[in-house]
Amino acid sequence: MAFLSNMTRSEGDPKVISSRGSSFSSSDRLARNLGWFSIGLGVIELLAAERVTGALGMRGKENLVRAFGVREITSGFMTLSVDKQTGLASRIVGDALDIATLATAMRPDNPKRDNAALALLMVAGVTFLDIVASGANTIRHTRHIGRRRSYDDRSGFPKGVEASRGSAREKLEDLRPTSGNESSTARKPADAEKE
Repeated sequence: MAFLSNMTRSEGDPKVISSRGSSFSSSDRLARNLGWFSIGLGVIELLAAERVTGALGMRGKENLVRAFGVREITSGFMTLSVDKQTGLASRIVGDALDIATLATAMRPDNPKRDNAALALLMVAGVTFLDIVASGANTIRHTRHIGRRRSYDDRSGFPKGVEASRGSAREKLEDLRPTSGNESSTARKPADAEKE
């Protein structure tokens, strides 16, 4: 990967010597993959609604499938954005709508009932992945507001309180006058003012 990065850099740019692992966790990768899956599925639902409804025995619901396609694309983009929690939540709600819609195709007079059952099973599996990704991302990216850090074990003095007190005593001793004459001359003007 460093080789590819170095190929695209200009002459004066620093070269990549080695690269570390990504900061993406497995839950971030799962969310990203679900986002791309959502966009792909949405494009298929948007452009091939007649084929989808024909395969599921749901003729006449092409506009509903197209609307679901727009919803999938929107959810996919939100899942790929920094606000992936909202995207994953919208995917879960969309999955519930998909399951409810596919359940109507499970009627006994539908000749494509097996296809609808397979689609229902696939949507249930993707719903499970959406729930896992949402929960994992919530745990990973939630900031614990309200939980205060405790600094009770810290004094604020690098060498400890006692060492700081010793330093302060030494500084005070340095500031004290050394001869008695200096202290008596300092008192004379005050005594002169009293007279």
